[in-house]
Formats: sequence, structure tokens, C-alpha cells
Amino acid sequence: MGEFFTLNYLKPEPVLAILVFLCAIIFVVGVGYLLYRVRDDDKNLNRLILFSMLAIFVVVAIIWLKVVPKTQISDFGEFWNTAPKALNGGKIFSYDNDYFAKWAYQTGFLVYVMTVVKIFGEHVIAIQLLNVVYQVLILYLAYLISMQIFNKVKVARLTVFLLMIDLDWFALNSQSDNQYIGMLLFMLTFYLIMQNKYWTYALAGLTLAIGSIVRPIGPVIIAGILVYGLLYMFIANNKLSWSGLGKIVMTLVIYQVIFSGASLAIKSSGLNSYGLTNRDSEWKFVVGLDAYSGGSYDQKMVDRFDLQESRAKMSAKEHKIIHENINNLNASNGWLRLFWAKNRTLWAGRSMAIDFTEFGKIHSLRMDNLVKLLGYMGSVILIIFSWIGSLSLFKQKTDNKIFLILLPLMAYAVVQLLIEVQGRYRLEFLPVIAILAGVGLYSCFDWIKSRREKN
Repeated sequence: MGEFFTLNYLKPEPVLAILVFLCAIIFVVGVGYLLYRVRDDDKNLNRLILFSMLAIFVVVAIIWLKVVPKTQISDFGEFWNTAPKALNGGKIFSYDNDYFAKWAYQTGFLVYVMTVVKIFGEHVIAIQLLNVVYQVLILYLAYLISMQIFNKVKVARLTVFLLMIDLDWFALNSQSDNQYIGMLLFMLTFYLIMQNKYWTYALAGLTLAIGSIVRPIGPVIIAGILVYGLLYMFIANNKLSWSGLGKIVMTLVIYQVIFSGASLAIKSSGLNSYGLTNRDSEWKFVVGLDAYSGGSYDQKMVDRFDLQESRAKMSAKEHKIIHENINNLNASNGWLRLFWAKNRTLWAGRSMAIDFTEFGKIHSLRMDNLVKLLGYMGSVILIIFSWIGSLSLFKQKTDNKIFLILLPLMAYAVVQLLIEVQGRYRLEFLPVIAILAGVGLYSCFDWIKSRREKN
């Protein structure tokens, strides 16, 4: 983060960068300290503070929708432009290497967009306002999950505060983005599992399946849940707990049944003959193992392919380039440099969410740069305080439930070392980072309080 901030902001405009950074720190510490000082033994007062923060977020999020273009671009445009055609009986792909043919697993979110268009018409504001609703529910779930793990109202308050001010996190609510609805469903899955009841595990299977249908990163969530189940449920209190393992297995079975059923339903409906499969898994490695681009999207790499070719020809060329990339990395001993670059892109730089809104097309260059800097400050705050929070957790005994949210995060981080990375891919796990950051900010205030009392 320090390197990115220095190269992109501190060197070009040092006065502005330092001023914005100091203002951000003062604002976060000031408001955070106010939230810390307010008593937490009154349930009605706690609810009032939480719902006040959520109400403020709603106002700001709607204002944001008013100041960005309604244009849907990139993958978001694919969903929005294809949905009306599909509703009118049109095909969603023209050849076997088209967008929804090679990435058929995106059809699940397309069905969601089609449903929104069917109910509300071709008014993008409908999908935008639904994104705001999902964001509010994500903030609320971050509060509940923080309470489940730490049982401290003030930590939960600070978690919500730090996440809601991160413009890089909420900026994409203007686009037909599947990350927010997916994020909501995955967080709800974590919360349901934390309740540790048979019916909540069954419901978690449902939310996990629907989340994976609309946002296909289910395997990394499942990997984290499975490891959590084996380490903290199957082996509980130094004893084997078959019931604990059975609950996790029940969740995964329900997930598999629903996900497979949805794939078969999409096939039988004629919407996509490939169901919810990924027919171009190689592409993520073509880009992800490219040392020259640092594992990020690169138009030069795209230009090496004829995108109109059949899937068979495209796949053969992709395999060839993957082997070229691996040989190049082996020859130059470049694996560590590549992993470092990808880790930095994913977690430490700007998320590029504001770029995907095309904010700069209707505002001046200076305003665009300022908003991007303000957006990045939200990420900087999360990085700093989540680092402090992570260190503080080593000094305290914590509920094992924290590993239910950390293990999927770790699985995701490891997978991203091999496949294509973009800054916006971290959005799903920023609520987890915010929970750690809430602990970090709380720890800072608690340390100051203890020093005062000691003096």
C-alpha cells in the first residue's frame, strides 16, 4: 500500500496526497472515537446508532448513483444488454466461444438481471437501488458477524463505519454487478453456520448455492468452510464430533443438489445448453501466469487470440500459451515476483471500481482524480487498521468462529496467485477485512484508554 500510494499519489502531488491522507485519518479517528465513547449497555441506543449509520450510508449511496453515468460497461454491460434480448426469446450467444458460451456459469446472474428487467422494465435504476439494498444488508451482517465473534458492540460499530466509508467498496452499485448479491449471500451463509443449529446449516446450504449461482466463486467459499468444519467442528474439545462434521456435510449436500438442479433447469429451459459450467477455465491461467502483465488483464495478450475461433481451437492455443508462461517463469525464476505483483494488485492498490463507473466521462479530470484518491483512502484505512487488528488478535483468545470468515479469505488469496487478478475482485472479502479493521481501531482506542487510566 505504501509503495502504491507513494508512486501514484505522493510523488505526483505530494501536498494534495498528504492533506487528503491526514484528513482521512483525522475523520476516521474522530468519528471512530465518538462511536467508541458512546455507551453500549443500552440496546435501544445501540440500535439507534446502527440504523443511523445505515441511513447515512443509504443517502450517500443514492447521491453517488446520481453523480455517475448510468452506462453499463465491460461484463456488466454483457448482463444488462443481453437480458432484454433473452426475455424476447433471443439467443444469449452466437457461437461456441461467445461470452455466455465459454463462461456459461455467468448465466445464473443473467437470470437475476432478466428477472429484474421483467419486473421493473429496462430501467437500470432498479438494479442500482437493489445493489444499495444489498450493501445495507451486508453492513448489517458485518455488524452481526462481528458481534458473533467478539461480542463487543463497539467493535461491531467500528466495523460498519470503516466499511461504509470505503468508496472503493460501494462504488460499483451503479453497475449490474453480481459481487454485492453474492457477497450478501456468502456472508449470510457464514452467519447461519455460526448459529450452529441443524436448521441453520440446512439454510446455509441454500444461501451458499444461490450465492454460487449468481457469483461463481463458490469453490473457495466451500474450501474454507470444509477446512473450518474439519478443524473446529469435527475435532471439538479434543474429541471427534461426528455431529459437527455431519452438519457441514449436510450444508454441502444441499448446496450441490440446488446448484446442480439450477444448472439442469437452465439447460432444459433452452436459455443455455451448457448449464452453469465454465468452458474456458484456461483463460484465467493464460492471464494469471503472464509475467509481463503481472497476472492482470492485458490487451496485448487478448490480441494474440482470434476471439471468433471455435472453442476447440481457442482452448488449444490457450494451453500452448500457459505452457509458454510457465516456461518463462521457470527460466527467469519469476514466480515470487509474479506472486508479489498479484498480491499487491489484489489487496494493496486501488480496486478500480470507480473507473468501471466511468465517473471521469462526465466530470473534470481533476475531480475524477480527487474522487479516486478519496476512494483509495477508504482502502488505505482498511489496510492500516486490519493490519493492527490482525496483530492484536495474536494477543487475545478469540472465538474459533473467526476462522470461518478467515479461511475462505485465505483460500481466495491463494487461488488468486494463479489466476487473473483485478483490484475489484477483493470486494467480496472487504467485509472480512473491515471486521479485522474494526478490531484494530478498537484496539487503538482501548490502548489509549488503558494508558490514561495507568497514568
